[in-house]
Amino acid sequence: MQDNHLYEYAVIRVVPRVEREEFLNIGIILFCKKAKFIKVLFHLDQARIQALSNDFDIEQLECNLTSLEKIAKGAKDGGPIAEFDIPERFRWLTAIRSSAIQTSRPHPGLCQDLEKTINRLFEELVL
Repeated sequence: MQDNHLYEYAVIRVVPRVEREEFLNIGIILFCKKAKFIKVLFHLDQARIQALSNDFDIEQLECNLTSLEKIAKGAKDGGPIAEFDIPERFRWLTAIRSSAIQTSRPHPGLCQDLEKTINRLFEELVL
């Protein structure tokens, strides 16, 4: 029998015009301290983003999201934050900010398979 994993996740949102507070869900960050697991998944739907702001810089958004992915992975080219331990990286990635990329507050859950869970959340909340 597999153990249940206590995990936390946050939804990544793009807010093309911060002053209007409209957003689209574009990704998921899932973290499990015990399993030493953290992963970022994202998907950009250019047409939906441009419906909120037709002059929004999609290329810059993709570059920024790739940086978040590198930080989560602890990649050598992810900068100094990628060197933090996994819980610190998750807390940094989910910190409240008023920029074009924001996250929901973290939500907890229990699961047996972290990969299946992040994929399910991604399907339900992003795609």
